Amino acid sequence: MDKIKVALQHWIPQHGLTRLVGKLASAKAGKLTTSVIKLFIKQYNVNMDEALHSDPSYFKTFNEFFVRELKPGARPIVEENSVITHPADACVSQFGDIEDGQLIQAKGHYFSAQELLGGDNKLAEEFDDGSFATLYLSPRDYHRVHMPCDGTLRQMIYVPGDLFSVNPLTAENVPNLFARNERVVCIFDTEFGPLAQVLVGATIVGSIELVWAGTVTPPRGNTVYRWEYPSEGHNSVTLKKGEEMGRFKLGSTVINLFAKDAIEFDNSVQNEVPTRMGTEFAHIKADN
Repeated sequence: MDKIKVALQHWIPQHGLTRLVGKLASAKAGKLTTSVIKLFIKQYNVNMDEALHSDPSYFKTFNEFFVRELKPGARPIVEENSVITHPADACVSQFGDIEDGQLIQAKGHYFSAQELLGGDNKLAEEFDDGSFATLYLSPRDYHRVHMPCDGTLRQMIYVPGDLFSVNPLTAENVPNLFARNERVVCIFDTEFGPLAQVLVGATIVGSIELVWAGTVTPPRGNTVYRWEYPSEGHNSVTLKKGEEMGRFKLGSTVINLFAKDAIEFDNSVQNEVPTRMGTEFAHIKADN
């Protein structure tokens, strides 16, 4: 059955299906929308007690529900300057060292930092021998992505690609998954060096939005696009730790890349262990 599930992803019209689901998720269908939301909450055991608006009928579209806000204080942010916090509610898929420019995807599967970052070798070199973590957002999770530390945006890259599912089963069976799926790469300059925060698209992920740019996908295409941002001035983008930086309309994966000797992951970070946005993710090394 697992083989069939993976094989079907090669055969289905990924982009067409995603566009269709995106339109349905943005439709204002009144009681039908409310019924679908209630079914989703029950199916995935979504905790609505922590949502700012807990009544399913409050949401006019499924997308509004999916990117629901949380109540103030629902995700306290660890404030210590030396602590890097989790950017999302998710589950750790893989984490560790970047070795020879490669990141582990799953047992027996690796992908390159250069491909992940849109083919930019010079940019990838900034993360040589560094660290990475891949965080999988399940359907039940809170789907806003936040800053793990203070950072100033240097570059944003849209990389077109496939739209395979990014669940653990697919990660174990589709080679080069995260470097072949559509994604948006955000490069920040921080006090401890460069930080990459990569938002990876997936089947039926209707859109990826960023707070400074709005909707980045769709529209989709076959061209890699790059945007450069100044470090200061009117068009600069600086975000504080814990601030929202983006959101998925239907869930996916966040990948963080850190430079060599910049950070050390917290002991709580382990494969297949859930994460909570704002809790300890890593620690800045003392010599940074």
